[in-house]
Amino acid sequence: MNKKFYITTTLPYVNADPHIGFALEIVQADVIARYHRLKGDDVFFNFGTDEHGQKVYEAAEKEGMDVQKYCDIYAAKFDALKEALNLSYNNFIRTTDEHHIKAAQEFWKRCDEAGDIYKKNYKIKYCVGCELERTDSELINGRCPLHPNKELEIIEEENYFFKFSRYQEKLLELYKKHKDFVIPRERLNEIKKFVEQGLQDFSISRLKEKMPWGVPVPGDETQVMYVWFDALVNYISAIGWPDDLKKFNSWWPAVQVAGKDNLRQQGAMWQAMLMSAGLESSKQIIIHGYVTNEGQKMSKSLGNVVNPIELAEKYGTDAVRYYLLKYFHHFEDSDFTIESFKAVYNADLANGLGNLVSRVSNMIEKITNGEININERNAPRNKLVLGQINKLIEEYDFKGALEKINRMVTLADRLIDSEEPWRGQPNAITVLSQNVGYILDIAKSLEPFLPDTSVKIKKQFSTQKIKKEAPLFPRL
Repeated sequence: MNKKFYITTTLPYVNADPHIGFALEIVQADVIARYHRLKGDDVFFNFGTDEHGQKVYEAAEKEGMDVQKYCDIYAAKFDALKEALNLSYNNFIRTTDEHHIKAAQEFWKRCDEAGDIYKKNYKIKYCVGCELERTDSELINGRCPLHPNKELEIIEEENYFFKFSRYQEKLLELYKKHKDFVIPRERLNEIKKFVEQGLQDFSISRLKEKMPWGVPVPGDETQVMYVWFDALVNYISAIGWPDDLKKFNSWWPAVQVAGKDNLRQQGAMWQAMLMSAGLESSKQIIIHGYVTNEGQKMSKSLGNVVNPIELAEKYGTDAVRYYLLKYFHHFEDSDFTIESFKAVYNADLANGLGNLVSRVSNMIEKITNGEININERNAPRNKLVLGQINKLIEEYDFKGALEKINRMVTLADRLIDSEEPWRGQPNAITVLSQNVGYILDIAKSLEPFLPDTSVKIKKQFSTQKIKKEAPLFPRL
């Protein structure tokens, strides 16, 4: 029986078009999902859209649209990432789905039955950009550091609260028991330090008369759920909870991929909520860095974003995937510029991998009329490197894995340069056959990263007659 593996991204808000910052998250999750499928695992890969909350409500109002219609239009834009970036997710959940809404309400009831929900008056400083309360210690010049262009809102009303403070010891025990619960380790240490300092109960509802766009609170028609409470439930509603427990139990717990600003919500708040509802914690939370623009985090609200769909249409899907996976360190922020994109494309793809494929296929076509003995393709392969690449993927070091693959490309080029098969040397066919082996190994190792390119290479070099074809990556 195949091992089951469930991976999910966070859900992006539908208050603007998709941007490359989120494309980084879902492409990285896609690599993990593809890798597990190649291992023979049965994979459930969840993606979708977060459609409630003040940001979405205000965006729809600004465009003069019905909120649900607005969500329908923008959800379709995010789902278009599947084709644009060749993503392999097999579930697209929307928090406006009827099943999700019912699941969120049932989850609320479970937390309420556990004695973890109560009502009180309160006053906070609230960042609409983050959809989070901000304390004075977190502010810079009186503003949220992530959304300095937005005025903080002062919210003073009676809402429901979740007893987060009850879960300090249970969360610390979770982190102690599972040393790799949050990756990388410095993020685990960060969330541990946050919890050790003491937890404050947090608001989980809003007055409907002030902000009507949300999931109705069970038993109180005057309140709607706070967007974080509602949205986080998608991780379990996506796999059938609470109606199909057989399906749910076969997939849960999940590996979650999230940005570093979501550490508190994913690594502590959500885990406490799961405990309250009597459910098992997530399996693992992988925290990634962000795409920045001139050192500033890309954000729809800051207006400094790059559209990944447009980028893929212009330069190719695998070129965009490669840049995101190779140029950006998984756990750290990295800066995007079109100049660096073109430089990486030309150096690694056009002059590197693409040139090797063209070079070898051209020589085979000229020297042997495209024919290479199939048995000779079983020339010694770099098994050690292939094993190292798999290990790096399992450590979520995609940059390191692609550097190893580039090393294979370089070694294949050096073999050609040293043996000079184009001169008609006696061992020319053996050298070319060995290079075909290297290229097929490269194609295999590229499957999780550049699936289209991998298929093209394997198709070109697995036939009885190898011919030179159009460049995989024309130089920019």
